[in-house]
Amino acid sequence: MNTKSKHRASRLAMAALGAILLSSAQAASDGQAAYREEVARCNSGKSGQDRATCLREAGAALQEARRGNLRGGDASGYERNRTQRCNALPEADRPACIARAEGRGTVTGSVEGGGVLREYREIVTPAPSSPAMPSGSPGPATPGSGGAPGMR
Repeated sequence: MNTKSKHRASRLAMAALGAILLSSAQAASDGQAAYREEVARCNSGKSGQDRATCLREAGAALQEARRGNLRGGDASGYERNRTQRCNALPEADRPACIARAEGRGTVTGSVEGGGVLREYREIVTPAPSSPAMPSGSPGPATPGSGGAPGMR
């Protein structure tokens, strides 16, 4: 390898290292800002947790952000997760599950209160061509008609 190639390779390596350090610094800065917001929520009592637990969780999140293990809110990832959870249900139940996950229907309760209930109602009417009782069936038994032995 000649000297010119070595200089070029070292410049590329330095540029790559600089980009990595810059992105790490940006992630740490974002993590610090998120940490400050979380601490403020902990101190205000609006976190839904006791203060000590809240501060411990905020510190753990900051530590993971510094390590680069936290990912931002990727909307497509959340969408994929929603549909994957609904895929575990029987085929007939999936459309209602997806409707609830998309926010249709009603939502009651809160995480702080112990849980969120998502309800989606869909009125389904039977098709007019399907009779309530197949023709040729004996029909409903009425008391006193002598339909069952021992009944009068």
